[in-house]
Formats: sequence, structure tokens, C-alpha cells
Amino acid sequence: MSLRIIKPGVLDTVQDLGRYGFQHLGINPGGAMDRFAAQTANLLVGNNIDEAIIEMHFPSSIFLFQQETMISVTGADFSATINGEDIPLCQPVIVSKNSILQFQRWKQGARCYLGIKENLNIQKWLNSYSTNIKAACGGFNGRPLQKDDVISFKEKNQYKIFLGEQDFSLLPWKADIVWNEIPIDRVALVPGNEWEWLTENSKKEFLNESFTIGSLADRMGYRLQTTLQAKENNELVSAAVSFGTIQLLPNGELIILMADHQTTGGYPRVGHVISAHLPLLAQKQPGDKIYFRLTDQQHAEELFLKQQQHLLQLQNACKFKLEEFLNAGN
Repeated sequence: MSLRIIKPGVLDTVQDLGRYGFQHLGINPGGAMDRFAAQTANLLVGNNIDEAIIEMHFPSSIFLFQQETMISVTGADFSATINGEDIPLCQPVIVSKNSILQFQRWKQGARCYLGIKENLNIQKWLNSYSTNIKAACGGFNGRPLQKDDVISFKEKNQYKIFLGEQDFSLLPWKADIVWNEIPIDRVALVPGNEWEWLTENSKKEFLNESFTIGSLADRMGYRLQTTLQAKENNELVSAAVSFGTIQLLPNGELIILMADHQTTGGYPRVGHVISAHLPLLAQKQPGDKIYFRLTDQQHAEELFLKQQQHLLQLQNACKFKLEEFLNAGN
């Protein structure tokens, strides 16, 4: 049994946490833009954190479940419904056979994730389920999901005892997605190798002014509308870049490299967004404003570990609650 795409979204793809170890061959890691939300989607239904999920943008696909299944929806709020009835974010949901999942209207965020307990029957390419659209590999046939695509499941589970005659049933727990006690009002970054290339005035503007994400924003990168200046027009030999690298373009604009970034770049790297704040950045979209603040490597590592500890606690709690819930139904 399987999942059928009744209507495609603008850019819905199968993803996981990325494809690593092949950048020297020019193959970027890719993977989910908001990896925190992607991991949460899997943990809520008892999957491994690196299992295949579906990343959606709005307008999103309409899905038909051709068997009973357990799902979770995380990340951006696109007003998810099952057969026209609202379902919440960050809560596992048991869905009956022949039910339809669709997203009625945009509320907030840029990317939404669908986790499925029965696991998508997708083959890995270079150790990852992630879709690499440029290479036309990975994911589902190396491309975004299209109308009438059918993705089978690896497993089949019976949930009739929990559903009765209902179209869906909410499991009685939700994920706490607040992992940091301090409100995140600015995206933190560490200085890049070429931070000192900026003029003093440009450094002040970088850290004190807001930047608007331009219309050229996608999974490859966000272009920020600004006119920063370098002290000199020095040439730079192409060097390795990563998810979150901030480059200074010749016209003074900034570009933040995102999940589908190239493996090397020749523009000055003035900063790198810390790993713990990449999910925050991933939920931005054209027209949104971004504020930056500098931090150091130690603090960046502390925040990342705190985020991972939160996910580990969530994994343990969900596993315990899910086992308890399913056993109670037997």
C-alpha cells in the first residue's frame, strides 16, 4: 500500500539529513532545510532521525493515504487538514485508509515536514534519501513530487482499534519545540575568513541593521538586499563553503548559502550562521527581515549540543509514549 499525490505542490521533495562525504566530487550534502523540524517529524512517529521525510512549500501537495498510517506534521504552519478537519502541528496522528491530507492556507514559516511511521520505500543514493534535483538523483526519481506519483511504504501497521469509525485519531502528546530558554531574535554567526575585508562602517551596518530577503531565495541560497563595502577589491581563490556561509557579492549584496549550496565559492566569506540557528533561517522567505549578531565558536557548539540534547530527550519520550500507547491497544 502507498501514498498517492493527488495534486502537486510548488516544490515538494523527499529529504533526510543530507548526503555527506562527496563534496570533493562536487556533490553537495543537500538534505532538509529545517533539520530540527525534519528530525522532530520522524521522532514523533517513532522513526530514526535520518529516515526519509517529505519537505513541502506552500502551496503544498495533496496526499491520499491508501492504507492506515501514522503521521506527523512539523515546521511551518500551512493549516493541515485530514478530510477537511484541522490537525495540529507537532503531534502524532493516526490516519484511516483513503484519507486525504491537504494544506488549506499559509499561516507562518516557509517549509513544512511530513513524517510517516510506515517509512517511504525510497532507495538511497550515495547513502542518503535526499533529492538532488540538479543531478536528478536521490529522493523519488530525483525530482519534486508530481501528480499521480505513488510512493509505497516499507511497513504495514493496523490501527483500526484506535480509529474506530473516525477518519483520524490524535495521539495524546505533542513535541515541545522550544529548546532554547533565551528568545532568538537575531541569527547568530561566527566571523568568516574574510570578515576583516569589510570596512568598519559595513561591519557596523552588518550587526545593527536589518536585511530583507530578496525574491532570489530558494534552497540554494538567500540573497539579502544591501550594499556593504569591502576595503579593497581583492580576488579570492575558490574555497570550500557550507550550509550557512555568508558571501559578499561584488555589488555589495550578501548571499546566505542554504541546503543545496555549491561545494566551493570564490566570493569573500564574511560569516557563517551557526548550526543551531540554521532551522530558524530555513523558515524565512522572501520579504522577511533578518538581524545578525556575532558569537564565538564555543558558544556556537554549546547551543548546538543543547539543541541535540533536546532532540535526544524528545526521542526517548516519544519512544516510551508510543510503545505504551500501542501496547495498551493490544
